[in-house]
Amino acid sequence: MSTKRLLTIIAMSVIGIILISAVFTSWYTVDESEQAIVITFGEASEPIVDSGLKFKMPWPIQSVEKLSKETFSLKFGYSQSADGEIESFDKDTKMITGDDNIVLTDLVVQWKITDPKSYLFNAENPQELLHDATSASIRSVIGNSKIDDALTSGKAQIESDTNDLLRSLIEKYDIGITVLTVKLQDVELPNAEVRSAFTAVTDAEETKNTKVNQAEKYKNQKLSEAIGEKDAIISNANGYKTARIEQAKGDVALFDKLYAEYQNNKEITKQRLVMETLDAVLPNANLYIMNDDGGTMKYLPLQSLEASKQTTPPATTTTETEAEKEEGSGK
Repeated sequence: MSTKRLLTIIAMSVIGIILISAVFTSWYTVDESEQAIVITFGEASEPIVDSGLKFKMPWPIQSVEKLSKETFSLKFGYSQSADGEIESFDKDTKMITGDDNIVLTDLVVQWKITDPKSYLFNAENPQELLHDATSASIRSVIGNSKIDDALTSGKAQIESDTNDLLRSLIEKYDIGITVLTVKLQDVELPNAEVRSAFTAVTDAEETKNTKVNQAEKYKNQKLSEAIGEKDAIISNANGYKTARIEQAKGDVALFDKLYAEYQNNKEITKQRLVMETLDAVLPNANLYIMNDDGGTMKYLPLQSLEASKQTTPPATTTTETEAEKEEGSGK
């Protein structure tokens, strides 16, 4: 075989390989859970977040890097195997509080890739940088906290402060990562005996809070009852005031009528008022009217008639009345 023919075969083989490579490396797919970025001679394009079949220039002109859209979890201070075994790393979790006590602190950071370009090109190992930033954040917050706060009621504030500090650090580093949440898993003492003592303190704190809440509830209940009683007293007083005002208005109207009658018949009205007053002051007394000589005046016995009407049956009253009429006519 001649040298020319051999060169031709080699050239055709190379061209065939290039064509096959171009066909197989020009198409790629992006899954719904992925985001892709096309790199052209080392320069990254804008991220591709839409799923489907995509086209690019063949390798080595362009290449594709695919990154997940899922939320990742960084376990700081421990790791968990597939079968549920948990391994703690005291070297990472051992920290010093602001009042010079040692505590073990572990947490979980939820994060996701939001800028693939920065994630690929702004840091050699973004996840390691995230781990270091998490360590710096939690150590800084614990270092400014007292041990009582770290072990009892201050955990929520430590978690919030760590979240804010870590987010600001990651934003400053610009590594394409967004921190979603920081969840403080546990803060405890390295010594079992001391840990037991602080557990007792925590229980006492919770008991105190329970008692305070019960006292607050009792106070609110009694306050509500007192307010209700106050409103009832005010309502009764207003009702009594209104009744007295209406009674006074009635008394004034009655006095005006009596005064008008007095203007027309002064003597008769005067005697009537005297009789009514005596009857009101002495309701069960027998009244006798005296004349100027000291003798008793004859008067129609209205009180006796009223009493007989109340105690005597109607038929008997009618008979006595007829008898009285006959006696009167005989006289």
